[in-house]
Amino acid sequence: MHKSKDQLYEEIKDLKTKKEFEKEISKIKKNNDDLFDDETTALLIVDELGRNKENICNLVDLEHGKECTVFGKIIDIHKSRRFNRKNGTQGRVINLELSDATGICRLALWDKDVDLVEKRTIQNGTNIKIINGYVKDGFNGLEINVGRYGLIEINPDNTPEQVEEFKTAPNEITGKIIKKEPTKAFFKDDGEFGFVTYVELETKNGVKQITLWDKKVKEIQNFKPGEQINIKNINFKEKNGKKEIHTKNKTIIKRV
Repeated sequence: MHKSKDQLYEEIKDLKTKKEFEKEISKIKKNNDDLFDDETTALLIVDELGRNKENICNLVDLEHGKECTVFGKIIDIHKSRRFNRKNGTQGRVINLELSDATGICRLALWDKDVDLVEKRTIQNGTNIKIINGYVKDGFNGLEINVGRYGLIEINPDNTPEQVEEFKTAPNEITGKIIKKEPTKAFFKDDGEFGFVTYVELETKNGVKQITLWDKKVKEIQNFKPGEQINIKNINFKEKNGKKEIHTKNKTIIKRV
């Protein structure tokens, strides 16, 4: 759970008086057009003073329902989408792939944070720090979200060295289709309709299960069990200690 402003002050009370703390909160809020509430601003102060360490996680250690601070490098960016909420307002979301030396995880940015990508403040190769992000099970495995109490830092000064050694994985897989599962339909978090299916490939490294999403579900219907295929531009994800293989919009499926 997030901490209150007073609880956050306890982390730095040996560095600042309460009066200085409150004054700095007011200054930061004013400079940011009051976009941050008191708790979020207090968290930013604590983090800048190096006292926000208890919830720093490697990507491989993320768990559903956890709130944590992570460092990572952006290695892939999907297209942004607009959607209508139940209250009639319109929202925006964009998914990115975040990587460190331990794993790869999806990062979801919502509404005003989408501007960071569209204005190219965040690009492929950008180092970022998510402060107090929350983790949940998404349709592509675990994902980090930046909510009300979360913040994003671009190219933070205190980026760990291991982020520079970000995790890479083979970008393609080749094998014989030995099994195809029926297609499943579902509603995404943003209200859109989605599709998912699974295929098993017999590869030189054993049988691998591939999770296919949306357009790639339709494409795989053109292939039959027994055919050799190559799937290029794939994502490797860690979930519950197991490595999963997922397609994405840029995935290419071909016969070999």
